Amino acid sequence: MTDLFAHLLSAPAPAPPLANVEEYFARAGIAITGAHGTVDRAARAGFSADRLGYAFAGGYVAALARLDRGLSGRAALCVTEEGGGHPRAVRTRLEAHGDGFRLNGHKTFVTLARSADQLLVAASVGQEGDKNLIRVARVPAARAGILICDVATTPFAPEIPHAVVTFADVAVAPEELLEGDGYTDLIKPFRTVEDVHVLAATLGYLVQAARAYAWPRGGVEALLADLAALVTIGACDPRDRAVHVALGGALARVRAHVAELDPSWQSAPEDARERWRRDAPLLTVADRVRAARLEAAWRSR
Repeated sequence: MTDLFAHLLSAPAPAPPLANVEEYFARAGIAITGAHGTVDRAARAGFSADRLGYAFAGGYVAALARLDRGLSGRAALCVTEEGGGHPRAVRTRLEAHGDGFRLNGHKTFVTLARSADQLLVAASVGQEGDKNLIRVARVPAARAGILICDVATTPFAPEIPHAVVTFADVAVAPEELLEGDGYTDLIKPFRTVEDVHVLAATLGYLVQAARAYAWPRGGVEALLADLAALVTIGACDPRDRAVHVALGGALARVRAHVAELDPSWQSAPEDARERWRRDAPLLTVADRVRAARLEAAWRSR
């Protein structure tokens, strides 16, 4: 962890401004794919960003590397369909075919699909009573039968591309199925894993901004203390309810410190300041889900 702090406090600030997300990934490079722990990598990737949206992208990729230890390169998680992201809404099918499987279905909102080397696809393998049984397959994004179509950008972080992805008789080998129940072991924990890593990337970006725009030292100290907590939480089992309680506290503290730094943005260039104001809502997406997760964690104690 001390190497991470030293990097954030002394590494040269990245320049020049980034033109697109692919240029960002090229700059972040080893920060995302290196040998450090995934929360460490998320923070370094955030430091390499020139805006919150790209920091989110780095945190998201690092989160998927934490979720699937067998990943190589960048990935995108393909879950959401027309009925949403709950297991009962998954209509994409994974069916036996010869020595492997065939994947057929349609995902309506996949973040960074166009930038991914691998796609992690949630698919139904049948029913057990009323339960839709879900497995996750890891398939190359360039495999035959996969069609990626971009969708409209969001009001915040418009630089981050999203897409609809269609799978038509896509071949899947047995070894490309991730172990465990797709929902319980992978999809459900991902919200926790993503929160930790995106927050870490945000903190890395804010430390870089604080150095670039000469913000008060106390703010940097608070950000690094928050990051230390996230590194610890990120090493825990994301399915553990006690971890959700700790993460709830970390989220609240990060938001308080981000709010305290708000006046400091006046020292930033206008374009950077306006991008931050535009993209800050990204940090509150899915707050209702987070609140429900925290409440459930407290009820289980």
